[in-house]
Amino acid sequence: MSRTDKAIRLSVAALIVLLAFAKVITGTWAIILIILAGVFVLTSILGLCPLYLLFGISTNKKQE
Repeated sequence: MSRTDKAIRLSVAALIVLLAFAKVITGTWAIILIILAGVFVLTSILGLCPLYLLFGISTNKKQE
């Protein structure tokens, strides 16, 4: 996973959490999106996305 991919995931996660705490998103949607934000943070920290592995996607440029 590239640094850009990690930064985007962390930014989206932060935005979701801010919107939830500001009560812009509430209820079931807030719960679902906060769980998604947690997944984004976890995959960013690990540098590994299970869906990327499943579909053979890589955002990291290979060094030659």
